[in-house]
Amino acid sequence: MTMADTPADTPLPQVADRATFEARLEELRVREKAHTREGDAIAAARRRLPMVEVDANLELTGPDGPLTLLDAFEGRKQLLAYYFMWHPGHPAADQCQGCTWCTTHVGELSYLHSRDITFAVFCQGPYDESKRYHEFMGWTMPWYSALPSLDELLVGRTTGMMHLVSYARDGDRVFETWWTTRRGVEVMDNSYSLMDLTVYGRREDYEDSPADWPQEWEAGGLTTDGRPIPQWSRVEAGRDDDLSRRP
Repeated sequence: MTMADTPADTPLPQVADRATFEARLEELRVREKAHTREGDAIAAARRRLPMVEVDANLELTGPDGPLTLLDAFEGRKQLLAYYFMWHPGHPAADQCQGCTWCTTHVGELSYLHSRDITFAVFCQGPYDESKRYHEFMGWTMPWYSALPSLDELLVGRTTGMMHLVSYARDGDRVFETWWTTRRGVEVMDNSYSLMDLTVYGRREDYEDSPADWPQEWEAGGLTTDGRPIPQWSRVEAGRDDDLSRRP
């Protein structure tokens, strides 16, 4: 994988003394704190949304064959399901860069489990083929195919698009409590959030940045040399990315 270095003559912010820097930062901090408080308020409103019942017996496919939506809770009270876009019959390099980006950031699940939350990926493609991608990437979260019930699970929404959906259960009954798509799923990653703290940000062409700031990445551009970025370390480690192979 080739990654271009930032040229030495790339512009940087104006240099100031410490007092000036801290004063400007304190001005920005007022807005940052307001942003944090607004996020808290939105989360509070999200907790007060009504919910809608979903058939708990909707079928998924997992490592042991068919299972139900209720089974995917793994006995916990809540379930967060990420609906992974899939391109059937395409090689690993052609699979969704955005879904790969989001899913790669989900590693340690114990904090979610401590709050009685299960996280799982509901792939919008066939189980056997997509599970090989899961193995190639080295992901450890539960992985299911939602194909058997995709239209019912995403009723009224566009299938074939990334979605993040929150469910809760009351005994054997399942309810949908919230969902989002497109940039809403950025809550799953921390790389964008960390990039936003740096001078050059995401370096994407839609950002509001000073003149001559580097913006060589297109919006949502998450590939290098023809592959989603995190695939390269797996290829270099010798992992098999042939999704068409059969046991």
